[in-house]
Amino acid sequence: MGLMDNLKQLGDLKKMRDQAMEVQKKLAVIKITVEHRGVIIVMTADQKVQSISGEMDPQKVTEAVNEALKQSQKVAAEEMKGLMGGMGLPGMG
Repeated sequence: MGLMDNLKQLGDLKKMRDQAMEVQKKLAVIKITVEHRGVIIVMTADQKVQSISGEMDPQKVTEAVNEALKQSQKVAAEEMKGLMGGMGLPGMG
């Protein structure tokens, strides 16, 4: 492997890192609201809880947070799918 190949790989890694950071920024501003058994959770797609309201029963809050996490993971997966599809990696798109 020559120097040019190494430089190309470094450039590719920087591009991937930049794309990942861009997706992270997008996820931070996407709000997900989940209402589950009387509890309302607002969470960003990068899984930061913004607010919890409604019935404050610990079991119901736990279930609602878990549901919000699932939803945020789906949104993040969709965003990442777009990133991976655009990178041209075999088997990743």
